[in-house]
Formats: sequence, structure tokens, C-alpha cells
Amino acid sequence: MPSGEHAGARRCQAGFAYLLLLGLVVVIGVAASGALMLGHHLSRRQAEQALLATGHEFELALRSFAAAAPGNAARPRELQNLLRDPRVAGVRRHLRAIRADPLTGRAEWGLIRDSQGGIVAVYSLAPGMPIKRTGFDASQAWFEDASSYADWRFSAVAQPPRPQAGASRGR
Repeated sequence: MPSGEHAGARRCQAGFAYLLLLGLVVVIGVAASGALMLGHHLSRRQAEQALLATGHEFELALRSFAAAAPGNAARPRELQNLLRDPRVAGVRRHLRAIRADPLTGRAEWGLIRDSQGGIVAVYSLAPGMPIKRTGFDASQAWFEDASSYADWRFSAVAQPPRPQAGASRGR
């Protein structure tokens, strides 16, 4: 084989190897992108489960607050009142701590109030539509097909009212 033909064949093989390497990089990139999207989806699902658990704690605390002194105001004016009930002598805790919203990472919650300013329900201020759409406990049946996390309202009553535009925020 003359040296010119040998060099042309080598150049052709080098071009083919380059194309294979480029194709491999594309495949790895697509696989990595898919893995990141799956990881984000799983992380969001876990945060939603944590939100449901934290919300259930709020529901229990609001019920406990209402039952502790039925003659007095049955609803807390601030979330801090769930940590230390101002209506009773001594220390009465309905909630150990105001946890951060698992979706936002902040201890700031949307509040729905009654006409006297008492807190009726608590909801997440996180944007977006929930991934979980069905399969809720009977106590949270109205969460089915919610269009936003604000529709997941955690309350002592059966089905709390929807948040109003400009509803208050609490800590």
C-alpha cells in the first residue's frame, strides 16, 4: 500500500472515531438530563409528603387549641399562640414548633382567618401545581385535583374556605 492511501484510511478512521465519541457524549448528556429530571420529581414528591405531614400537625394543633378553652376565642390569632396558648395559666403547647414549609424552606405560611381575625386554616405559599392529585386520606379528600398548593388548606374544620386574594401571611 502506498503511503498516501494509508494516510487517507487513517484519516477516515479518525473521523469515524470522532463521530462515535460525539454520539456517546450526546447519549450521556440525554441520560444525565433524564436522571436530573427524575431526581427533581422524586424530591418534589418527598417535599409534598413532608408538607402533608406538617399540615396534619397544624390540623391537630388547631383542634387542640379549640378544645383547650371552648368558652374563650376558639381560634388562635397568631401561629405563635399554638406554641404557647395565652388563654390558659401556665404553659400549654398545641404545637412544639412552627416548622418550615418543606416546599419553600421558609417558616412562612398562608393564613385563612375568620371575621374575628382567628386563624381558620394554614396553607403553603409555594408556587406550582401539586404532583400528587389523588389518593388522599378521607380527612384531606378535598385536596383531590388541587390546582395549586394553596388549595391544600390545613384546618380543624371539615373543609376550610379558599384563600382570598391578598390573604395574610404568617410566621
